[in-house]
Amino acid sequence: MTDPWLALAADTDLGEQLGALRHAHEVFTSAGRLERRVRSVVGESWRRSARARVSPDGEALLDLGAEELGSYREAHPLARAMPVIRELMSAYATDGEHLLAVCDAHGRLLWVEGHPVTRRRAGVMNFVEGARWAESVAGTNAPGTAIAVDRPVQVFGAEHFLRPVQQWTCAAAPMHDPRTGRVLGAVDITGGDRLAHPHSLAFVQAVARAAESQLALLAPPPTGESVQLSALGRDEALLVARGRKIRLSRRHSEILVALARRPEGLGGDELLIELYEDESVTPVTLRAELSRLRRLLGPELLRSRPYRIAAPVDADFDTVARRLGSGAVAAAMGAYAGPLLPGSQSPAVVRLRGQLADQLRAALIDRGDPGLLADWAYSPWGEEDLPVWRALAGAVPRERRAALLARVRGLDAEQRG
Repeated sequence: MTDPWLALAADTDLGEQLGALRHAHEVFTSAGRLERRVRSVVGESWRRSARARVSPDGEALLDLGAEELGSYREAHPLARAMPVIRELMSAYATDGEHLLAVCDAHGRLLWVEGHPVTRRRAGVMNFVEGARWAESVAGTNAPGTAIAVDRPVQVFGAEHFLRPVQQWTCAAAPMHDPRTGRVLGAVDITGGDRLAHPHSLAFVQAVARAAESQLALLAPPPTGESVQLSALGRDEALLVARGRKIRLSRRHSEILVALARRPEGLGGDELLIELYEDESVTPVTLRAELSRLRRLLGPELLRSRPYRIAAPVDADFDTVARRLGSGAVAAAMGAYAGPLLPGSQSPAVVRLRGQLADQLRAALIDRGDPGLLADWAYSPWGEEDLPVWRALAGAVPRERRAALLARVRGLDAEQRG
């Protein structure tokens, strides 16, 4: 097969492949061994699902009730793209007895629409609005895996990690914020074996691009007065300034984060202390980095004596801090795309990264909202956060508590050594 993201090659025998995948799934879930017939994207997803302790016989969890769901999706950025998504997909889903689904970046299904009989069948496996289909909860599935790998992907039959889902086929593509590139969620088409065709994957890719184009058209035009800095959940920050998108190197990302926190500017010696823990790094090295950065940004944006950004900076980490300061915990969590420059060891970044994460997790635990706690616990940075998992286990209804308490006991044993 030339495209690893497609489930089947054109000449594949459907029945034979279904049998081979069921056998491979049983081998993996019982012995942890991957068979040759399993695509690499699926095998890697199965391994992530196993590490997250997803039970092959489990099911997706309902995160958002009717009242929470309505207000949450009304305020979600993808709500503005839904008219375009429906225009392109609704007739195809209904006529083909498929489902159109759109999830957020946490894998929660916000819209599930399509043929009524198919919707009722899908409801048996909790493929419903408000349920979380992230890989860390529901294992390998198209919307959850598309978000995990940030690529369009097709999942067929027993490639799904959960056995109750293995009678379905789905294709999904991630959708991004056109300004920052951040993943907002995914669009998915779900149905029977007929969707195991290259056209279904190409179709959802086209719908995702159309949705992103619609969001770009509806976005307010840049004022030209401020710059946007996105540094959460990524090692290389993204700067948007005067209509240009600039992906920064790791060192330049650290410099701009440090300068964004000090709009009045920093002298060379101060900036050296903020950026480098290694005393062998000389002022000459720093000046060379700043010279390269000035050539990239332009002297009108990066000033010297002291070093400063010559425009107001709208930074995503400042947005989270402001929302926390005003008590808007849900909004803060919605803006938190992950730890600040997670690979950086720069003293200024390490300090700010820890402060922001500690403040947000403390606010989440204090709020005790199961949906917000689950957003953190099931994220890559929260999967081993024992206090949050404890708080989540205490916040959910009793019937959902057993699996979470098992996770708490497992983490407690691991961390005790």
